[in-house]
Amino acid sequence: IERLNREIRRRTRVVGTFPDGRSALTLVTARLKYVAESEWGSRRYPGVTLPEG
Repeated sequence: IERLNREIRRRTRVVGTFPDGRSALTLVTARLKYVAESEWGSRRYPGVTLPEG
C-alpha cells in the first residue's frame, strides 16, 4: 500500500494541478486498475486467502 501511495503521489506531482476533482480521481483510478491487472497486483502472500466472489 505504501508503494502504491508513493506512486500515486509522484504521478500527481508530475501533473501539477488538476482542473477538477474528477480528473484527479481518473488518474488515481487508472493507476489502481493498472496495478490490479499487472503482476504486481497479483502477488500473493503465504497464509492469506482471498474470499470467493
